[in-house]
Amino acid sequence: MVGLLNIKNITISGRIGSGATTLAKKLSKILGWEMIEGGAIMRRTQQEVGASIIETDKRPDHFDLEYEEMVRKILKEEEHRIVQSHLAGFDAKRIDGVFKILLVCDDEKGRDKKEIRVDRLVNRDGISVKNAKFEINEREKRNLDKWRRLYAQGDEAWVYWDKKYYDLVINTYSHNKDETLRIALDAIGYR
Repeated sequence: MVGLLNIKNITISGRIGSGATTLAKKLSKILGWEMIEGGAIMRRTQQEVGASIIETDKRPDHFDLEYEEMVRKILKEEEHRIVQSHLAGFDAKRIDGVFKILLVCDDEKGRDKKEIRVDRLVNRDGISVKNAKFEINEREKRNLDKWRRLYAQGDEAWVYWDKKYYDLVINTYSHNKDETLRIALDAIGYR
């Protein structure tokens, strides 16, 4: 297990298809730190309530609130954890010793490259382009609707990928997997 100066835990967040899970797995392997994958936990919960991953509204609010509280507890009390979830960086605000990474997939003007994220989802999950577009559009909309209500007092402008919550932002549109990993390792002081 690799120790890092002034970093006890790492969060990795990003929109669907941004590369957050890929980076989290690679960092976990290199550092020897345990990875907690939020998406896997959410998928299990969605199955338990008889809903698809897109049907966020069928997931009871108490689950989201308890899950985010669990993430904060891990980040405060444990060490050598990589928490990958959409809200992990947002959850980690004001928690000392947490390095917060955001992955975006934006062009040079800062516009989301959704078609690239769709392509990644198609390749990763083996689904059609139509289904990948639907999943990204609907899942992001439903997640944001729910999370804005639960965590942002209904603020329609709030997004968890606001760069103010993060220590490092890496653009996976302009950097491949290896470059993204190198940037992250350099930023956390891994040599």
